[in-house]
Amino acid sequence: MLNPLLEGKPATPLLVVISGPSGVGKDSVLMRMRELGFPFHFVVTANSRPKRPGEIDGFDYHFVTTERFEQMIREDELLEWADVYGQYKGIPKFEVRQAMASGRDVILRINVDGAATIKRIAPEALFIFLAPSSLDELRHRLTLRRTESADEIEQRLAVAAHELEQARLFDYVVINHESRLDEAAGQIRAIIMAEKLRVYPRQVTL
Repeated sequence: MLNPLLEGKPATPLLVVISGPSGVGKDSVLMRMRELGFPFHFVVTANSRPKRPGEIDGFDYHFVTTERFEQMIREDELLEWADVYGQYKGIPKFEVRQAMASGRDVILRINVDGAATIKRIAPEALFIFLAPSSLDELRHRLTLRRTESADEIEQRLAVAAHELEQARLFDYVVINHESRLDEAAGQIRAIIMAEKLRVYPRQVTL
C-alpha cells in the first residue's frame, strides 16, 4: 500500500523492536529518547525480578510476582515472554495494540531471543540491533553495574558474543558508544523517520 502521506493522511504507525546484549544500554538509550521528547510510545515490559535502586514500577517495568507472571502466561496476556537468567520478562499485548490503534509508533525493548519471536509474529516490524563498540566495553559496563558476580559477568559475555552474531537478522545496527547516548538515540530516531517516509511503508498486524 502506498504511503498515506501521499494523500495527506497520517503516516502508518510502526512497531519498532530494539534489542541487543545484556548490559549494552538498551534502558539508558530509551530513557534518553524519552528525555528528548521523542514522540513514540515506549512499551513497559512486565518483569518478575526485584526492582533495582531508582527504578519506578509502571515506568521502567511492570514489576509483578512470579505467580502473577505465570498467570499472565496461562491467560495469554503476553505478546512475548522469556525466562532471562531465572527471571521472567514479557510484553503485555493490550499496551501494544492500544498504542498502535491510536496511531503512535511503538518501541519495544527486548532480548535477542524475544526479538526472534516477535519477528515470527510480526515480520513487518522494524528491528534495530543495539551493539557495544566491543566486548571489552561491555565487560566494563557490566562491572560498573555491580549487580552480577564475576562468574555471572563472564556468562553474560559468552551469551553476548553469540547474540552479536544474530545482528545479521536485524534491519539496522546502532553502536551505543559509552557516554554518547544522544548519538545512539538520534540514530534510532533517524531510522524510524526514514522508514515512515518509505513509498511503501511497513504494515504491521497483531
